[in-house]
Amino acid sequence: MNRGLMPFTAVFLKAAGGYLGFVEELPGVNAHGATLEETRANLQRLAAIVFDEERSQSELLIEGKDVVRESFTLPFPPAYAPRMLRQE
Repeated sequence: MNRGLMPFTAVFLKAAGGYLGFVEELPGVNAHGATLEETRANLQRLAAIVFDEERSQSELLIEGKDVVRESFTLPFPPAYAPRMLRQE
């Protein structure tokens, strides 16, 4: 499988003692840190772990079964597309 880069939108909130961050497109993926940089790194690391865990669970579920696996794409709604990808 070709492994490329997939854009996501991280949102960071200033909180007592640091920052909270979450990924708009991945429910339940959130992190915190003392600094924005720490929170960003924690959030990116957690998102990667979630994808790896989901892939592992999927492999266990389909092991030994006759399955069809295919890729698909979804359009980014303008409201969620990262600013750098928008054509304005």
